[in-house]
Amino acid sequence: MFKSKVVGFLFFALLFILLDVYTWQGVRVLIKNSDNWVKKLVAIIYWGYSAALVVFMGLMRSSKLDLNPITLRFIAGFIFSIFIVKLLWVIFLLLDDGIRVVKWFWFDIRSNSNISGFESQANGGISRSKFITYLGLGFGALFFGSAVWGVFKGAHNYVIRKRKLKLRNLPKSFAGLKIVQISDIHSGSFWDRDAVIKGVELINKQNPDMVFFTGDLVNDTAKEAHPWIDVFKKIKAPLGVFSILGNHDYGDYVIWDNPKEKLKNMEMMYQNHKALGWNLLLDENRVIEKNGEKIAIIGVQNWSEKGRFPKYGDLNKAMEGLSQDISTKLLLSHDPSHWKAQVVGKTDIDATFSGHTHGMQFGIDSKFYRWSPVKYLYKEWIDLYTENYQYLYVNRGFGYLGYPGRMGIYPEITVFTLA
Repeated sequence: MFKSKVVGFLFFALLFILLDVYTWQGVRVLIKNSDNWVKKLVAIIYWGYSAALVVFMGLMRSSKLDLNPITLRFIAGFIFSIFIVKLLWVIFLLLDDGIRVVKWFWFDIRSNSNISGFESQANGGISRSKFITYLGLGFGALFFGSAVWGVFKGAHNYVIRKRKLKLRNLPKSFAGLKIVQISDIHSGSFWDRDAVIKGVELINKQNPDMVFFTGDLVNDTAKEAHPWIDVFKKIKAPLGVFSILGNHDYGDYVIWDNPKEKLKNMEMMYQNHKALGWNLLLDENRVIEKNGEKIAIIGVQNWSEKGRFPKYGDLNKAMEGLSQDISTKLLLSHDPSHWKAQVVGKTDIDATFSGHTHGMQFGIDSKFYRWSPVKYLYKEWIDLYTENYQYLYVNRGFGYLGYPGRMGIYPEITVFTLA
């Protein structure tokens, strides 16, 4: 384990250092005509931040830095934002270097001499373009401003989304049934209690008949949920609140002293759902009956087609005991990759409700166009999908992880009406 932590630290430290070395070339262009004291000050600040970041990463990896979780989230958000700014700037610097290389070859051929094309130009050769350098920095600054807005405004900008699900063979007694779905609370990341309370109030204002929570109550450990139980236990629905576990709910991202500690954490997670008054479904189902007609709510533990996420769920076990007279089946499964792998075209499940992706908390989310980097990892990454008359809905998530905000893809409360 120690060797793995060291290798991980060295990898990320080298990545950040290489990025800083390259973007420094752009900084040098910006301060080229400045006074010497300005150049020295900028260099101290720039490389001082780089050194401090490597030290901070080392202390975090060695577990020798004990910070308040909220403070840690904001530091992580700041580091993430600066990192993305530099990445954006690198794109423009690479473009500039590409242009310089083309010019070098062009002038080297035209000059028909042994003198380098860089040296054959007036003013000492082909220099970096100030326009491209400033343009890249401008894009980076725009992103940084958006990232700050995403923390203080976007993080709790709850959006109500309404969808009608036309299901085959839906019993008449359940026509018009209203279901609210929330997902990915990640209670360990919250930093504004009042805003979260307003989000819960919005859920209840939808007057749902039942509520689905599709996993990731916490980030790492079950105790993260304790300060928030009194808030989320206020979510009420006449037919109940049904919940499942997500990949973050198993304590897999924590180095435990021994296996018993991890089991204790898992028991605490079960107790959290009980304290919330939620019906936690661990590869099991519940049958809802109305006027002699029935629908089934199926809940499966985390199951992902992606190798880096766990396969705890057992869909066959979750469907055990369901009689053939139940024509409508609704599945709660945290990871949307489960749908294509085991559900659609392979079962008679009518609709699957997932989360997990968060829409990466960053992207474009309009009626006409949706984009996020996460779409290159998950084919079904946001909103509603249909195949073989079977639905999948990927909720954008209620909370946030890592970056303590949202840019373009905001926290979601989904309201479904069955028809």
